[in-house]
Amino acid sequence: MTSPLVIAADLWRSFQRERGVVSAVQGCSFRIGAGETVAIIGPSGCGKTTLLNLIAGLDRPNSGQIDWPALGRPDMLRPERIGVVFQSANLMPALTAAENVQLPILLSSGADAEARALAALAAFGVEALAAKLPEQLSGGQAERIAVARAVATSPQLIVADEPTGQLDQAGGAMLVDRLLAWGRQSGSAIVIATHDERVAAKMNRIWRMRHGKFESMGARCECTGTG
Repeated sequence: MTSPLVIAADLWRSFQRERGVVSAVQGCSFRIGAGETVAIIGPSGCGKTTLLNLIAGLDRPNSGQIDWPALGRPDMLRPERIGVVFQSANLMPALTAAENVQLPILLSSGADAEARALAALAAFGVEALAAKLPEQLSGGQAERIAVARAVATSPQLIVADEPTGQLDQAGGAMLVDRLLAWGRQSGSAIVIATHDERVAAKMNRIWRMRHGKFESMGARCECTGTG
């Protein structure tokens, strides 16, 4: 039996703001296993982004424990282990689409970077944009390239923050379907934060967020704060 990818126990994350302390995640506990697909759904400001950042190892909780048994220590969470799609595409402006997708490959193994980048672009229908700079792309095109960059290393866990935000309904559905197909092929777990119930319905599990607390694992959670 394989180890869970992520185990979290009683996570709390708060931030100091002008109006005082804001609690974004409050006492959340969960596990994410290999190949699982999870939607974190809730209104703006409910803490989805904060929770994703904790899952991806980009942030640390104020209290509680989070571990990555099958992935390693936080300092080992390289691109070949966790791929991240940020809420904005965050493409490097001086690099072409293909070079942006190659970057995490070069930061990990570096092997066959060009071929793997082109394969990832093709998987999301944007291979024709390989030579384009980010300033030449629409928001939806940049979003698809950002997803291709996140999956190019075939990470064990893919974490995506509103990946369909720049796309219309049909384009968003296609992107999520292609991402899930990639995950099935590679065995990656996928965690998506979304406002869209249609996107959430495609996932194996839905965590609903409001006021920072999980009501039950895999069904509903509630959250408050930033994100």
